[in-house]
Amino acid sequence: MGIRAAIEWKIKVLEVFGDSALVIYQLKGEWETRDPKLISYRKLVLELIKEFEGISFCYLPRDENQMADALATLAFMIKVNRHEDMKPIQMSIYEDPTHCYNIEEGEIDDSPWYQDILRYVKNREYPGQATENEKRTLRRLAIDYVVDGQILYKRGKDQVLLRCMDAVEAKKSWRKSMRASVERMPADSQWKDRL
Repeated sequence: MGIRAAIEWKIKVLEVFGDSALVIYQLKGEWETRDPKLISYRKLVLELIKEFEGISFCYLPRDENQMADALATLAFMIKVNRHEDMKPIQMSIYEDPTHCYNIEEGEIDDSPWYQDILRYVKNREYPGQATENEKRTLRRLAIDYVVDGQILYKRGKDQVLLRCMDAVEAKKSWRKSMRASVERMPADSQWKDRL
């Protein structure tokens, strides 16, 4: 439980964010707690929060909580020795969609970014020097991919298949779609000259 970890780290002021409106509003005392399991949970949390000088509970809808999901996935993938200090994770916030940045990056060894996933999905083969942790990560990633001939697709949450592309193919596809969009613009548009 995160509250116990905060107590162990001697944190005195804490903001707790949760994506369960039921739990958050019951802990804040705004909703009545009726479920016997939640009554004991609420009692435990109320006992633990006495350790803090200040604590607040905030409801954060799941669709606004992408960072927590990403960090939880990352925490599950990384093996950390409890006796070593955990190095900070460097994060950046970009103004443009991430796919724009991915298109700019070149592939290593003239192989597409998805080469290891494609090889694993097709033949169940790992990269040569892969560690056990990297193999486990590759297996976990591969669950969401499917191959049709030589083309790799990522299965979206809505089961739509998204075609995986290398940087060159992605740039061509992006330019083609942009040209199609620009062609539908009025003749005097400033964008027609840029593509």
